[in-house]
Amino acid sequence: MTSPVRGAAVVTGAAGGLGRAIAAALHADGWPVLLTDLDADEVAAAAAPFGGWSAALDVRDEDACARTAGSAASRGGLGLWVNNAGVLVTGPSWDHDGPTRRRVLDVNALGAMNGTLAALAVMRAQGHGHVLNVVSLAGLAAAPGETVYAASKHALLAFSLGTLSDLRMAGYREVHVSCLCPDGIWTPMLHDRLDDPGALASFTGSMLTPERVAARAARLARRPRPVVSLPRWRGAQVRLLDTLPRLAIGLTPLVRAVGRAGQRRQLRRAASTDRG
Repeated sequence: MTSPVRGAAVVTGAAGGLGRAIAAALHADGWPVLLTDLDADEVAAAAAPFGGWSAALDVRDEDACARTAGSAASRGGLGLWVNNAGVLVTGPSWDHDGPTRRRVLDVNALGAMNGTLAALAVMRAQGHGHVLNVVSLAGLAAAPGETVYAASKHALLAFSLGTLSDLRMAGYREVHVSCLCPDGIWTPMLHDRLDDPGALASFTGSMLTPERVAARAARLARRPRPVVSLPRWRGAQVRLLDTLPRLAIGLTPLVRAVGRAGQRRQLRRAASTDRG
């Protein structure tokens, strides 16, 4: 059943890329949107076309997430919280030092947990609301070359689904948690990865635009579902491989070849766009 807009929406990591596109789609769908990001000036500029509602937020700060949830709720309740903020590192897992691994987990997993729990504290009290976590296909199956990133997204998927079950066990029927798992998205996160062998997995399927993913996020905000992959066939593909780990690992050379071809294809598209 489609849910009406009830309260404000918060989007993290919204100064650019996918976060800004999600904010734009939600705004067009009737949501009052609070855009948040690390840099106050950048997110304020991004928010200007959508009413100018913005705030600096480091999702690693649990107390700051709680304050942001309270601020959003003061404008008629908190209807939606979108955990979009994330960082990507590529390469073999042994190439990353401890601080790098911690940063990825702190932002992608613990940061999204902070946002989820801050939002749920408000939503449980008001009796309704929806947390939408941007997970990635890397949360459904291990992505070679993006191992630490994928680990953080696996953690977020498990946390999201477990929390949704906890809500139902506690009797909350109108408080939802959804996971959006898109394929590679052509945003600044991948713009400098066209020659990166560690990022090959992100180029093996359908390179999505931020606008397409944002449109799906807006629909998901209206109609909550536990897990949605985009495109759907890619979700089915990676889930199948996840059940057959020996086959998945054996296909690594094919993944490398397909991903490299995808990088070259995207490089040609980017060059064509620049010339145009």
